[in-house]
Amino acid sequence: MKHLSEYRDGKIAALLIEKIKKVCRNNWTIMEVCGGQTHTICQYGIQEILPKEINLVHGPGCPVCVTPLEQIDKSIAIAKLPDVILCSFGDMLRVPGSRSDLLEARAEGFDVRMVYSPLDCLKICKDNPDKKIVFFAVGFETTAPANAMALWQARKQKIDNFYMLVSHVTVPPVLEAVLQNEDSNIQGFLAPGHVCAIMGTGQYQYLSAKYKVPIVVTGFEPLDLLEGIYICIEQLENGHHELCNQYKRMVKNEGNKAALEIISEVFQPDDRLWRGIGMIAESGYKLSEQYKKYDAETMFLVENIQTSESPICISGEILLGRKKPAQCPAFATACTPQTPLGATMVSDEGTCQAYYKYRKE
Repeated sequence: MKHLSEYRDGKIAALLIEKIKKVCRNNWTIMEVCGGQTHTICQYGIQEILPKEINLVHGPGCPVCVTPLEQIDKSIAIAKLPDVILCSFGDMLRVPGSRSDLLEARAEGFDVRMVYSPLDCLKICKDNPDKKIVFFAVGFETTAPANAMALWQARKQKIDNFYMLVSHVTVPPVLEAVLQNEDSNIQGFLAPGHVCAIMGTGQYQYLSAKYKVPIVVTGFEPLDLLEGIYICIEQLENGHHELCNQYKRMVKNEGNKAALEIISEVFQPDDRLWRGIGMIAESGYKLSEQYKKYDAETMFLVENIQTSESPICISGEILLGRKKPAQCPAFATACTPQTPLGATMVSDEGTCQAYYKYRKE
């Protein structure tokens, strides 16, 4: 398929690998941030064909995986309230909370629905005027514009039975948290192309300069990643630390103006808890003052939720790049996509699921 196969060309891939081998003389650890990038790396065996001096570790760029346990439990608690219809994207339905998940709530008879867009919720609101419709809004900056647009439309159309449980997080603060961690050995980043397509590259320019690390914005196809790795390694070998945009066919330095405007109207920065990582200052969004009446947490009073994680799940260390899935004693035994102990095994973008799906026996 044109515009897809051209980024999977084996001959060009072989040339890029040779260029990487020629330039690489030292040991380097690079983190690819996005779960989509991780799946491509695992699917095409990119780690195995790179020089042994290059170690790819997998970052916290899976929105389902980093949604805190508290928010999962809050969504389940809200779903079980009278006259509530809880809506969510499909991958959130199976993410384990402390004791159950949203699929179990639906099996118990509560009205939990999968939607393909937050705008689908507005039709559900109109069809069910006697119900309270709650959308579980998760994701990075990539999904924020669509979620913001749903609230903007609800306000414009005077829909009064729509609420949003917001669990949005943003990428640059968590990368800074990784760099500030004294145990971190990350020397370069492959930054998430889809996030940068919305937000632009300014914040990554700042991080690259402050922490003296090369950051390469890449796409998600094999040639994107190989070229990004080559650019990053070339910088490291020459003592450079710059931001580079490999994904120019999608990412503009200034980002998407319309998306940025709707985000700034509906959301404002907020401290956010990351599953397996902890609290990071101003690393997410909450509703702005003029949209506060749509806040599900305020409406349904579910702030004080007590949670408990699986004691053997190491997803937090995996999200920070400290360990890889095969180092978890439960991987592919007690923890599988059918019986996940943590969110990194549930999501299509999760590192553990990528390792499970493409693992070699």
